[in-house]
Amino acid sequence: MSEIPAKATESEDPSDGARAESAGAAGGSAQVPSADALWQSSPPGSIYDYIKVASFSIGPDGLVDQWSLRAEQLFGIPAGRALGMDPIEAFVDPDLRERGQRKMAEILDGREWTGVVPFRTPDPDGGRGTDGLAEVYVMPTRTEDGQKAAVCIVVDVRVLRSIETDLAASQAIFGQSPFGFLLIDTDLRVRRANQRFASIFGGTPDDHRGKGVHDYLPRAEADRVSATLRRVLETGDSITDMHVTGFVPGSDERRHWSINLYRVHSGSGRPIGVAWLGTDITARRAAAREAAAARRNLALLNEAGARIGNSLDLETTARELLDVVVPGFCDLATVDLYQGLLVGDETPPGLPDGSAELRRVAFASAVSDAPFASAVSDAPFAGTGQPVKVGAVHHYPFNSPCADALRTARPRLVPPEEGGLVQSTLAVPMVAHDTVVGLAQFSRAKGSEPFGDRDRDLAVELAARAAVCIDNARLYRREHERALILQRSLLPPGDPVAAGLDIACRYLPGNASTGRPSEVGGDWFDVIELPGHRTALVVGDVMGRGLRAAVAMGELRTAVRTLAQLDLEPAEVLSQLDEIARGLGTPGGIQQATRAARRPREADLSEVYLATCVYAVYDSVTRRCTFANAGHLPPVLVEPGEPALMLDVPPGLPLGVGGEPFEEVEVELPEGALLALYTDGLVESRDHPLDEGLQAFVGALTDPASPLEDVCDDVLNTLDTHHGEDDIALLMARVQGLPAESVGDWTLPREPRSVGRAREYARGQLLSWDLEPLVDTTELLVSELVTNALRYGEGEIRLRLLLDRTLVCEVWDSGLVQPRRRRARDTDEGGRGLQLVGLLSAAWGSRRTHRGKTVWFELPLPDGENTVADPAEALLSLF
Repeated sequence: MSEIPAKATESEDPSDGARAESAGAAGGSAQVPSADALWQSSPPGSIYDYIKVASFSIGPDGLVDQWSLRAEQLFGIPAGRALGMDPIEAFVDPDLRERGQRKMAEILDGREWTGVVPFRTPDPDGGRGTDGLAEVYVMPTRTEDGQKAAVCIVVDVRVLRSIETDLAASQAIFGQSPFGFLLIDTDLRVRRANQRFASIFGGTPDDHRGKGVHDYLPRAEADRVSATLRRVLETGDSITDMHVTGFVPGSDERRHWSINLYRVHSGSGRPIGVAWLGTDITARRAAAREAAAARRNLALLNEAGARIGNSLDLETTARELLDVVVPGFCDLATVDLYQGLLVGDETPPGLPDGSAELRRVAFASAVSDAPFASAVSDAPFAGTGQPVKVGAVHHYPFNSPCADALRTARPRLVPPEEGGLVQSTLAVPMVAHDTVVGLAQFSRAKGSEPFGDRDRDLAVELAARAAVCIDNARLYRREHERALILQRSLLPPGDPVAAGLDIACRYLPGNASTGRPSEVGGDWFDVIELPGHRTALVVGDVMGRGLRAAVAMGELRTAVRTLAQLDLEPAEVLSQLDEIARGLGTPGGIQQATRAARRPREADLSEVYLATCVYAVYDSVTRRCTFANAGHLPPVLVEPGEPALMLDVPPGLPLGVGGEPFEEVEVELPEGALLALYTDGLVESRDHPLDEGLQAFVGALTDPASPLEDVCDDVLNTLDTHHGEDDIALLMARVQGLPAESVGDWTLPREPRSVGRAREYARGQLLSWDLEPLVDTTELLVSELVTNALRYGEGEIRLRLLLDRTLVCEVWDSGLVQPRRRRARDTDEGGRGLQLVGLLSAAWGSRRTHRGKTVWFELPLPDGENTVADPAEALLSLF
């Protein structure tokens, strides 16, 4: 039996009673409670509501002869079963029963004992029962006939430890809370306050005991809070985020608090008060007022964003600005633009002193009083001299506030004229890309609130937005033709040709059918031949329009072709393109862009270029196509005899976003299948949502067996391709896999004899293809590549010959080291193998595979134009 060090005492001493009597006499002088108070029942909420205390008695025979109701609750055994039980046999583990019997003999011999005892309640079904831990206090007693017995007081130790932990946690939370914490009793008096509350209202936490809410809040507010506290006490409903207003000692500033109230109960469930948790929200309320004003300004900015810049006409854009600000922001407004900007001058508009000629292009007024009623276009502005009509060319005097605003590119407050209708005028330069393009004046009539700092900032933002739209319209006229010429020059010329594929493509630039001038986009497509009669199909779209989009498209297209020649996997190509796109807007590339991102002041020096792209690699030997997608629309596949479907290619993030890898999907394409890649201009417009356009496109591919050029024309005629809102790129390919008789494939063991076998396999295959003129050259080059694979590679060797428009030879092995061509010295006996391959072949190279590498070379087929190089002359040229 395990226990805390027990205290054993002899209670048989007859002087114990005398000591008790003397103790009572000694305490006689102390104040003794009355009999009624001493024997009254403990009210709910006493300590015994929380601590499980039980008692039972043991007779002279060591068996239970009395069993309390608390014991029934603690041990889960009714009195009918407990009476007559041996407590040692019933509750003590078998391994500890011998010690328990000895201890029971000592207790029945008249010795007190206290200790912690592990016990196990018996299972009525014969199971193991429940383990527990109890602190036991055993007091010897005597029966009526003088026999020795004992009374046992038992406390559940685990419940006691749990209460200790809860008390410690409650004390820590109450004392360390950063919020004001009060415990209010049922009389609505403060029972307890924490240090945070005392630091706000002064004094120590004990100084606030017994106070009510009227001691802290104004009368009306205190009455409202008191009524709420009573309601929480009566109903038990919690109150969340109740706003209370008052003052703190020593300050006249009105403070605001957010109060949370909830009822607190004792262990027996009796309500004992209300917990008060308060947070100072004064600063939050002030911020909310600021936010309301900011929201009003933001709403005006949102309206400006929606209404300004819907046209590429300069004067229309100026009128759109005035439609937004009058009367929501001011009562009168005008816009003046530099004359040189309106006539298309290439030089920067304006002069350094702000006195260049301007043309008034717009005026608006919400004032109906004279002198504006007769001719609003002649509205005089304070400090501007004679009235200026809309359309008139003028300039401001050098010393005027308007000329100063144009000169410094900063807003100026124009003083009002005495006796005039206008009381406040802001002259705001219209700045776009660090260039002043004009001047906007905003005026408020008398009776309106004068312009403040926040109004000044809003006016600058509105003028800047309009200036950017005006400057964009100017730049558009200059850049459109250049961009169109550039884009045309970057697209593939003629009809692309690919091994194992029949290709057809279409490109339609945006046009003027929408009533707006056409604007070139960044759509492109490409067909790239890869080693091993494989083909890369690419369709992409640079987000944005104009010259920059066309230039970015050209850079990305060039990068795609370069990366494709490195024979990278499609996902890796897109990852490299993503890095390149992130560096397009920064002069120093991606590294400079990363450094510039850490300097917010330089963020405006770089531009963000985003693009979508689908990159697919088709192998004509296996007819398998591997796709990778960077935020582009999914490819469409039409199998013979089946309806068209969109391939489930995971759409990664667009190029230029960065941070996420791209996924690949490999699809086997049946013979005669039709694959379509396209840009969003084909399937989306203002009148036709994307989902409808995709369904229409899939439905238009109903006759894939027709000639591919006719299929392209049918698709363009069926869909709404004349909206002119965006460029359209369409790339279609029909699968024509390499026939099995055009492929020779052998596996060679890793042994020297494999070189001779490779030559034999190559000779036999070429003779079967009637390519006898290529036999000697092919044998020589195959011998070199297989020898290199034996010397420097790993694993078994695979030789493959492919016949299409050219002859391709591939040697595969499991080694990862790529061959590197070097120039041998005249005295070197070796090192000329790859040089010989380069001399005799039309092209050669190596690429990584999933299991190693592939070294290949390509030979043109003999005809009237192509002549086969003499191997002997090539060998002699190496020395």
